[in-house]
Amino acid sequence: MKSFSSARRLITAACCALVLTSCGQPSTQIESISQGAATTVVATDSPRYSRVIAIANGSAEIVSALGHRSIIVGRDIASTDEDLKMIDIVTSGHQVVAETILAKNPDLVIIDATTGPAPALEQLRKNGIRVVTISESWSLEDIAGKIGDVSEAIGTPRDGAALIAAMAAAEKSASAKFAESGKSARIAFIYLRGTSAIYLIGGKGSGADSLITAIGATDVGAQSLPNPFNPLTAESMATLNPELILVMSKGLESVGGVDGLFALPGIAQTEAGKNKRVIAVDDSLLLSFGPRTPDLLVQLASAVAEKISQ
Repeated sequence: MKSFSSARRLITAACCALVLTSCGQPSTQIESISQGAATTVVATDSPRYSRVIAIANGSAEIVSALGHRSIIVGRDIASTDEDLKMIDIVTSGHQVVAETILAKNPDLVIIDATTGPAPALEQLRKNGIRVVTISESWSLEDIAGKIGDVSEAIGTPRDGAALIAAMAAAEKSASAKFAESGKSARIAFIYLRGTSAIYLIGGKGSGADSLITAIGATDVGAQSLPNPFNPLTAESMATLNPELILVMSKGLESVGGVDGLFALPGIAQTEAGKNKRVIAVDDSLLLSFGPRTPDLLVQLASAVAEKISQ
């Protein structure tokens, strides 16, 4: 499990790096999902803190969705919701720069296991700042726990419970939407980072598998591959033969768009390749597993149904 968690963290860090770069214009052949609206609640609790820096992966989006955006004075690179664009990113990648955080005079800093380095965190504590570690979310099942941790950290448990309930209801509508289409779909999640020649097929535990399953489709990699992320080979693609390929937008651009994707081993020969069925989702959105995820599921269900009909 440790190696799987490390792989996921590397994927998350790489995604965030790709968000900051552009490798060309996206192809018009693909279905693109670039934004997701956050599920939010009206706050009823009064938070215990007034100057919060949320640098756990995506945690600033949760604080905002709880109705407490006004207390956020710094955020992490993965919290990219439009409502947060005026709030400063206070990390370098996922690394803490203690001086930058101290300059914001926070009374609470929210971190997770990916946050470091340890000496910088210790410096914050020595300056009297409360530092709270929350759980990470790598699948739909993890979201409720993460929201609960954030809401407890800032002292708004009722708002946390309300947001968890609202998100659960929104997620159900996504699976219902795909079921209404009467379609079935066999999907492969392909992780691409062309600048580093990294080409992987998602398996069970990739994170994308929980999204694909939630809308009522089948993740072919999760069905048969041994690891969350597996080397892409012509043989594996021939065996899986997906009807549709799911990728991250910047990852797709990193290989030169759809043409570059179909030039990778075995992809052009799959049913997805022959029918040009590709869905690209914004890098910071696909595996965010936070308040924007329910809307992503609805959009993904619609996009999959449309692509399979073509």
